[in-house]
Amino acid sequence: MQTTPVPGLLVVHLDVREDPRGWFKENWQREKMVAHGVPDFGPVQNNISFNGRAGTTRGIHAEPWDKFVSVGSGRAFGAWVDLRAGDSFGAVFTVELTPWVAVFVPRGVGNSFQTLEDATSYTYLVNEHWRPDASYAALALDDPTVAIPWPIPLAQSEVSAKDLHDNPRLAEVVPMPPRRTLVLGADGQLGRALREVFPDAHAVGRSELDLSDLDEIRSWPWSEYDTIINAAAWTAVDAAEDQRGPVWSVNASAPAELASVARDFRMTLVHYSTDYVFDGTRPLHAEDEPLSPLGIYGQSKAAAELAIAGAPRHFILRTSWLVGDGANFVRTMAALADRGVSPQVVDDQFGRLTFADELARATKHLLDTSSPFGTYHVSNSGEPTSWCEVAREVFRLRGRDPQDVSEVSTVEYFRDRPGAPRPRHSTFALEKLADTGFRPADALPALAAYVAELPRG
Repeated sequence: MQTTPVPGLLVVHLDVREDPRGWFKENWQREKMVAHGVPDFGPVQNNISFNGRAGTTRGIHAEPWDKFVSVGSGRAFGAWVDLRAGDSFGAVFTVELTPWVAVFVPRGVGNSFQTLEDATSYTYLVNEHWRPDASYAALALDDPTVAIPWPIPLAQSEVSAKDLHDNPRLAEVVPMPPRRTLVLGADGQLGRALREVFPDAHAVGRSELDLSDLDEIRSWPWSEYDTIINAAAWTAVDAAEDQRGPVWSVNASAPAELASVARDFRMTLVHYSTDYVFDGTRPLHAEDEPLSPLGIYGQSKAAAELAIAGAPRHFILRTSWLVGDGANFVRTMAALADRGVSPQVVDDQFGRLTFADELARATKHLLDTSSPFGTYHVSNSGEPTSWCEVAREVFRLRGRDPQDVSEVSTVEYFRDRPGAPRPRHSTFALEKLADTGFRPADALPALAAYVAELPRG
């Protein structure tokens, strides 16, 4: 395999077996080529272009999909111009295509071919089906800016007038934008943090894409994206017990549809899960612990995990005790402290806080470092605490006596009020995440910084 001045454009030297009868080659052998560094780009269609005369020249077109081009008979001159937005815009590369030489062309790189022998055919694999609404970028073949050294002068070639003159010059080309990251659930605590960490992402809330409507999901323009970060969920744990239909729709059915989309469009899918997928009997939860949800909320999130795992490129990030920009336990305790209220808080549920900005940072780390796909546990680090201990620390930080928060058991707290079953232990093992190079910040200093920013009253 050979790299080129055009990022992602690869020349592949094929093993051709010859004898007096002719030759044979493995034109695309997934396992071997991926091992040598060619992207596993998931081809779905194979096309053949037959050209009767030498000098037949095809225009410089940049399609919104990847392709793998190889000669079947004859020879061809290939020319590529990077028409993607970025520093390499306008970069040119040329090479002669023979049965021994193939080229992988990434999305947005303009490609042109000129046959050098009569009866030349070349074949190309693509990873999307042609569609009439596809957005192309094109370039005039005779653009002096790129100055492609055509072996056969264009005046002597078989070429269409549009490809020769009617397409724009490089200075007039609108660069093809890269595929984007889509953040779903952008208005929630985690969604807001993700918007800070992924400022170039397309962040949408329910008003733009209602995940309870599967038809809306299916009609979304998915080909414009390469990554989905799904931070949307029904998180009202107690209300979920009486709202199975809506909860299941958003927390299970929608993620299953997103997993299907991710498979079809070869996207990376990031999905967030919860400590509620466990029954809480183990003091420390590792990623491979069997799912054992107690209530409707946990069951819906567990079902989502099973569906998301079917997407080839997925991250499931389980988290616990989320604190961010919005309504949450810490903000509630700070408000009670400011108002002079002395609450009862459960003291027999244990875990670690997860600050939304830390979870967003972990998400970006896993994506940026190409960490292995799969399930990861993410929370802040430090010693596990009870909810009561967290509340007392918030009271201390607000200048109140921590003992103004009194202890109560979970059973006693919910004795006279409806509530969903909760895991007693929510502490996650973080070693797998640490192995990727990400070490979460300690929860207590993060709590102090968060509380200091909260308004009084």
